[in-house]
Amino acid sequence: MIFDASSSQIASIQSARVEWRRDTVLRLHGRLVWNEDRTVRVFSPFAGRVVTIAARVGDRVGVGQTLAVLEAPEFGLAQSEESKAEQDFVLAQRSLARVEELQAVGAAPLKDLYAAQADLARASAERARTRERMKLYGTDGVIDQRFPLRSPIAGVVVERNLNPGQEARPDASPEKPYFVVSDPSQLWFLLDVAEASIGAVRSGTEVMIAATALGEARVKGRIAHVADLVDPQTRTVKAQGTINNTDQRLKAEMFIMADLKIPSVPGLLVPTSAVYLRGDRNYVFVDSGDARYVRKLVKIGPRDNDRELVLEGLEPTDRVVVYGSLLLEKILSGNQ
Repeated sequence: MIFDASSSQIASIQSARVEWRRDTVLRLHGRLVWNEDRTVRVFSPFAGRVVTIAARVGDRVGVGQTLAVLEAPEFGLAQSEESKAEQDFVLAQRSLARVEELQAVGAAPLKDLYAAQADLARASAERARTRERMKLYGTDGVIDQRFPLRSPIAGVVVERNLNPGQEARPDASPEKPYFVVSDPSQLWFLLDVAEASIGAVRSGTEVMIAATALGEARVKGRIAHVADLVDPQTRTVKAQGTINNTDQRLKAEMFIMADLKIPSVPGLLVPTSAVYLRGDRNYVFVDSGDARYVRKLVKIGPRDNDRELVLEGLEPTDRVVVYGSLLLEKILSGNQ
């Protein structure tokens, strides 16, 4: 269809260039938390009074480093049992040696030899049990009733709920560990995913994380787990993943935003007003320049917000009519 350059109808026709459909970005909000795979909560297996606090919040500690010392009578009893087991073992060894000498010259019955061997076996088992128990507590065998609370991992003391003179108990509330030690070089992130976006979030998906502390920088993270439960209050699902934090600019409980790229179906985007239905087919008018307009049959895909996705029928260099398509259709139909 060609219009005269002086036609007043040209003024009512407007065109726009088609656009390639790009990958969409899903923005999620969430927060950072301690990496539970690198976090320990320290409790006391014994009741006792706090004598010394050796570590405070923010201190870096190594594996086995003492966090606090308790004066614990029950621990003193365990130390005493180890010492007694050691002495019983030595005595059983000597008794067996004596019986073996006597039995060798016929001065002791065989049953005494068997009894001495059994006593040594029992003493050996008890010594091994008490040794392993004390090894678990990391003590040196001195009976002083002083039990050291030690850190099982290297990291930073991020929480302390213990004060000098306080009575510690083994049945302390699990909500209030005496110490929390975590390795801050790796953190977990928790993201809130709306129900409508759950299909786009999967384990292994990469996200780019932004936080106020990072400024314009972004940190790469990867989703490790998507919960199977929708929160009935917020109607969201939790997605959890891990990020490296070797420079420790990020802190637990910081709020974050995470951008997740969603690969799109390839095609061209045009304004919704450019596509019209004629019968059971979709058409657009292409502006070929010099007041020339060509009607083209197109195949459309799912709508992308306020634009139509055209899968077939257009070229990337085309300009489509966005206002005036019905006028052009009416004129074209009248000329046929």
